[in-house]
Amino acid sequence: MSASLEQLLRDARIDLVLSRIEKDSSVIDEVINNVENEIRSIKFNSIYVLGELGEKAGLNAIPKIVKCLDDNDWSIRREAARSLGKIGKLAEEAIPSLIKLANDSELTIRTAVMTAIGNICTPSIDSINCLRIALKDENEEVRAEAADALGLIGSDAFEAISELMISLKDPSWTVRTASAKAISRIGRNTERAIPALINALEDDDWRVRSRVVNTLAQIGDNSIPPLLEKLYHKNKIVRKSAIETLGELKIASNQIFQHLSIKLKDKSEEVRGKAADALRSIGKEAIPTLIKALETANTKMKVVIISALGGIGEEAKEAIPTLIMALDAKNKRIRVEASRTLGQIGKESKEAILALERALNDPATIVRRETALSLGKIGPPASNTINSLLALLGDKKPDVRWRVTEALGKIRVNTPEVISGLKSLIHDKCDYVCESADLAIDNITEEN
Repeated sequence: MSASLEQLLRDARIDLVLSRIEKDSSVIDEVINNVENEIRSIKFNSIYVLGELGEKAGLNAIPKIVKCLDDNDWSIRREAARSLGKIGKLAEEAIPSLIKLANDSELTIRTAVMTAIGNICTPSIDSINCLRIALKDENEEVRAEAADALGLIGSDAFEAISELMISLKDPSWTVRTASAKAISRIGRNTERAIPALINALEDDDWRVRSRVVNTLAQIGDNSIPPLLEKLYHKNKIVRKSAIETLGELKIASNQIFQHLSIKLKDKSEEVRGKAADALRSIGKEAIPTLIKALETANTKMKVVIISALGGIGEEAKEAIPTLIMALDAKNKRIRVEASRTLGQIGKESKEAILALERALNDPATIVRRETALSLGKIGPPASNTINSLLALLGDKKPDVRWRVTEALGKIRVNTPEVISGLKSLIHDKCDYVCESADLAIDNITEEN
C-alpha cells in the first residue's frame, strides 16, 4: 500500500510528491490544502513543492503561500518568500506582503525577499523603492540580490540608477559587479551612469572591471570620450580596461585608431598587447593601423601585431605584402609569426604561397616547421609547393618531417613521388613522424 500524500510531505519525499503530480495534476490541490497543515514539516514541504512547480502551482496556491509570510516560524516565512519567487510573475499579488518582510531581522528572509521581488519582476513604485533601500542593507548578500532584482526589472527601474552608481563603490565585489550588471540591464538612461562606470574601471577586483567593461560596451558611442581619456591614466590596469572596452565596442573610427596606435607604444607591455587585441577585435578597418605600427614596433610588438592580423583572418589580405617582407626579418620570432599568419590569411594568394615555399628553406628549425604547418592549413591551393615539401622529408629535425608529412596529407596530391616519399618515413625513428606519414597516405589515397 502506497504512502499517503501527508506522509510523503512529512518525510520530505519531494521527489515522490512531484512524481505523483506529474501523473495526476489534481494532486496539486491537495498540496495547496496542506499549506495550512498544523504539522510544521508538512506545511514547510508543501510550500517547497509548490515553489518547485513554479507557474504550474497555479493561482490558487498564491494566497495560501502569502499568508505564510506572516507565520511565527521564520523558516516558514523564508520558504514562502522563496517559493513565491520561484512561481514568478504569477505571484504578483504577493509583492506588498513581500515588501513588508524586507526589514525582517533574519538575513536569509531578507535575501529571499529580494530574490523573489526580482523574479516576480513587477515594476511598481513600491517594489522598486524597496529594492533601492535594500541596496543599503547591512548585509552584502542582500545588497547584491537587490541590485540583481533591479536589473531583472529592467528599464522601469531607471530611477534606481543613482543608487546603483553609488553601489559601484560598495566594499563587496559581488555588490559592485551586480550593480554594474543591473545598470546594463536597465538600459534606459544608462548614459547617466557613465562617469561612475568609468571610475569603476579603477576597481581592484578583475570581476568588477570585467562587468564594467561589458556595461560600457553595451552603452555604446557615448562611452568613447571618457574612455579615450582613461587611455592615459597612470594606472596600467585602468589603461588596459579602457582599451578592452574600446575593443568590445568594435567601432571603427579614425579617432579610436589614432589613440590605439599610440597605445601600441605604451611603456607597459601588457597595455601594448591589449591595444593590439582591441584593434584585432575591431577588425578589417583596423588593418592599416596595425600595418603602419609594424614599421616602428620593437621585436616583441611586431610578433604581437602580426598575430593580431592573423586573428582578423582572411579579411587581412591587404597585409600580405608586409607579411611576406617579414619572412626576411633578422629575428626568427618575427619570421615564425609571419609564416603562421600567412597560413591563416593567404589561402587565395599565390604570392603568399610562393613566399611560404621559399621559407621552407629557412635556417631556423621552428620557421621551417611552422611554414610546413601553414602550407598544410592552406591545403590544395598550395599544391605547387609539393616538390619543396618533398625535399624536406629528409630534414634532420623530426618536428619538421612531422609537419611536412602532415602538410602533404592535407594538400592531397596523389603522385608516385608523394606516396613514395611518405612511405620512406613510415619507419622513421620518431613514432609521431611514422604515424603522421601513415595518416597522410590514407588521406591522399582514400576515395572521395
